[in-house]
Amino acid sequence: MTEHDALPLPDYDHLPVGSLNSRIRSLDAAQLAVVLRYEREHADRIQVVEAMTHRLEQLNAGAEPSGGDPEAPQPEAAPAPAGGSPVSSATSGPPVNPPSHGDPTNPAQPR
Repeated sequence: MTEHDALPLPDYDHLPVGSLNSRIRSLDAAQLAVVLRYEREHADRIQVVEAMTHRLEQLNAGAEPSGGDPEAPQPEAAPAPAGGSPVSSATSGPPVNPPSHGDPTNPAQPR
């Protein structure tokens, strides 16, 4: 059974499928075989298995791994933007109370 720590993709279990599809392109055939074995032993997601199988076939046919970094930070996990101020009761706007329709004392309502 393949262990999580032996995977060439860090934090593999938390990568979204879209990110996985691009990250497997940077793996060679041996690394991809390890990840594919792990996927089949654990989640066995058909979409992921098919993408990995197809990529493994390409590598075995002579394709080269891309130059991407499989350990690059995930764009989905980008840090929160810096700056700004938190909203408090002192900095929030007034409460929004829409005018009630049909109230003759409402000055916003035409008469």
